[in-house]
Amino acid sequence: MSTTNHAQRTAAAAARERIAGYQHRFDARFEAYFDSLAGHLDTPPLSRFTPRCLHLLRDLSLRGGKRLRVALLYEAARLVTDEEPPGLEEAALSIELLQTHGLVHDDIIDDSPVRRGGPSTYYAYRREFPGEPRTALGLAVLAGDLAAFLSMQVLLESGAHAALKQAMLEVQLRAGAETVAGQITDLERDFEPLPSEDLLHTVCEYKSTRYSILAPLRLGLLAAGEELAAHDERLRRYATLAGISGQMRDDYLDLFGDEHTTGKSPGSDIRSGRRSYAVRAVLAAASSPERAVLESALGDPGCTDATIDRIRRIARDHGVDDELRTAVRRYAEDAAAEASSWRPHWQTEAVSFFEGLPLWNAQRTK
Repeated sequence: MSTTNHAQRTAAAAARERIAGYQHRFDARFEAYFDSLAGHLDTPPLSRFTPRCLHLLRDLSLRGGKRLRVALLYEAARLVTDEEPPGLEEAALSIELLQTHGLVHDDIIDDSPVRRGGPSTYYAYRREFPGEPRTALGLAVLAGDLAAFLSMQVLLESGAHAALKQAMLEVQLRAGAETVAGQITDLERDFEPLPSEDLLHTVCEYKSTRYSILAPLRLGLLAAGEELAAHDERLRRYATLAGISGQMRDDYLDLFGDEHTTGKSPGSDIRSGRRSYAVRAVLAAASSPERAVLESALGDPGCTDATIDRIRRIARDHGVDDELRTAVRRYAEDAAAEASSWRPHWQTEAVSFFEGLPLWNAQRTK
């Protein structure tokens, strides 16, 4: 193994270990937050549906997730200080509540029955109201909305000073609005027979990168007292590169991942009609008859496993799997190189985390 590869593996392993630590710590705090809501949130006293809504949000929020956004937030603060500044814990709650909002609404848009190994919020309501589809849909939409508003409220109630709370709210509100715009563009993308790679990059940036990577970086630095203006360009470069690498990895695993490792059957993007990085690469490389096989499967929820296997064979015959792995790695290494340029500005240990994170993400198998 080369010295470079060894260093990259070491950095990736260190990032993975730190992420696990943040996940364990935050999950306990997130559970305590939901425990406190019953006596803290002013809800209609005679309502039976509101407590059920909060229960479903709690269940989805605590059911899983790697808490990468939380790790990014805390490590961004550690770029500046070894102390935990006021407002950081509430920012972590806000980030994950906004993520819960996104998951609930994504599952409505995608008509997804399962999320994180359990029923999606939408399908939980569909089972509870089998003869009332409009009620089930309305309650699911409102549950997602409630999570979004809670994500802002928790920032307002933090112990940070007023100017910091205002700055954090601006970051989160902007991230939320941009994510909705990204979701709209995501739907638009799937009407393109062969979307350009630039369009896929745009969808990735707005739908996920800005709230999953850039917003946590900004929030963590704000909490630590850093001025964002001097650093925002380097934060954007890192977020863009790391975001593309991560999304490509997700798309790769959706088509080529091992079901026993990922915990789900491959081909969900194909069945939902999503022209992902992987689907686009197959469409671009395939012959006309091969492309017809994929086009007929796109958007077909009943697409068989045999058809997905055939599409995977077509993709491998054209080297799409190798092409995607190479691209994932390239973007991850570029992100790590961007992070390494931060060393003159910020603390070395935290910079090392940001170097290792995209490399770890590029190696993951689920």
